[in-house]
Order: sequence, then structure tokens, then C-alpha cells
Amino acid sequence: MDCGGPTTNKDKLLVIMGATGAGKSRLSLDLTACFPPATFEVINADKMQVYKGLDITTNKLPVPERLGVPHHLLGEFDSLDGEVTPAKFRELAAQAVSGVISRRKVPVLVGGSNSFIHALVVDLFEPGFNVFDGDSVTVSISSELRYNCCFLWVDVSLVVLTEYLSKRVDEMLDGDAAELAEFYNSVEDDSVVRTGIRKSIGVASSAGILGSTRRREVARRWGTMTRYEEKHTGRNEKTGIGGRRFGKERVVGPSVKIVNHFLEE
Repeated sequence: MDCGGPTTNKDKLLVIMGATGAGKSRLSLDLTACFPPATFEVINADKMQVYKGLDITTNKLPVPERLGVPHHLLGEFDSLDGEVTPAKFRELAAQAVSGVISRRKVPVLVGGSNSFIHALVVDLFEPGFNVFDGDSVTVSISSELRYNCCFLWVDVSLVVLTEYLSKRVDEMLDGDAAELAEFYNSVEDDSVVRTGIRKSIGVASSAGILGSTRRREVARRWGTMTRYEEKHTGRNEKTGIGGRRFGKERVVGPSVKIVNHFLEE
């Protein structure tokens, strides 16, 4: 958690971050339930969930589960119209933040795409500069924030996270295989498989097996592949983070206290 700093004249922005499957969306909803109605509106910062389609594959939060909380930039763009770059996200998310603030609510940025989060929150953003490149010159990274931010990082132990991701893949496998097959049948041009929503876990790498006429074999082969890749992604994102189990006592309770303090500043 990181809140505070010389930002009293800036608009407030609550940011919920964490690895894939760590429970960011769940925490955002748990927080809304602990505050008066109409306190928050959520802005999605997951670079796969900004696109329409593949709701199961990208793990979008279904409308009935959003508890009436408005969600922005969630499934709003067609990947065939081009990729939503960090620079484009900065523009769109800033508009969403301004709209939320104009309604006298608190914007909550939720997502696992650090490039999107960075693009929005820094005061000076250079579209052609990748701050997550290990070879980058760090002196060029902006240290000033555009908003008065409070960062909540949802931290889950690697063992717990890996187990959860494995179960999640099992539960969504049948629906995913059908969803992906329908997605590829609806796309005429397969020449570009690493742009937009096709960067989702398992989408591009499943293209070669979705032509199979045997649905059971497709599901079996794709499921094995995706289980590995999703675990691998979680492991990469988890590097350097200490573990703790997600729960109300250890996460929601402390988060409510932190957010209360942040809002009262």
C-alpha cells in the first residue's frame, strides 16, 4: 500500500493492483460493500478485458456480479479496430476518471496491466518509452503522479495462486473451448495473432488446434496447454512478492481502513 505525498490539490484515484487471479476484482467489490452506496465507480485497467468478446477467456466480471457498481473500459472495444495502446488507454481512462469525479464519486482503477496503470497515473508519459524494459534508462521515468493515488497491491502466495489458477482453468475449460472456436470462426483474417484480445492467455497458441473436428480432443489439448501458460504467467507476475492468503481479515479489513484514511485526507 502506498498513499499520501504532496498531492492534496490533485483528484483522488484508488488503484488496485496484483497478479493474475489474485482477487483484484473481488477486493474492489468487497470495498464497495463496506462503504455507502454510490461511493465508487470502477475503471478497468486489464489490457485484455478492454476488448469485446472472449468473456470467459479473459475472465471478465459478469454484469450480475458487479453489484450495481458502474464499470468503465470493460469490454468496450473491438480488437479488429486496432489495439488499445498504453497511450490510448491514458486518454480514455483519463476521460473516465474525470467523468467519475464529476459525479462526485471515487474512481477505482482495477487491473493487472502495469503498462496501462503506469500510462494513466504518471504526470509525464512518453509513449515510445518502455519503463518495464530492463535496459531502459531509469532517469527518463516520471516520478510525479497525475493524481493523488492510493495503491493497494493484492498479494497472494505462489502456492495458493498456482492452485487457484489451476482450478480456474478446469472450471472454464469447456466454455473456453467453445468460445474460442466461435471467435476464430468469426474472424476472417488470421494473419495477425498477437494483437488486441488475441494476446489473451491461450488464445494465439490455441489457433493451431482449434481446427480439429473432434471437440473433446480440442478441449483436452487446449486445456493442458492453458493450464501451463496461466500458471507460468502467474509465476512471472508473482516474482519478488511476499505471499499472503486472500481473505476478509487479512485483506478486506485492512484495505477498508486504508481507503477510509485516504478518503478523509
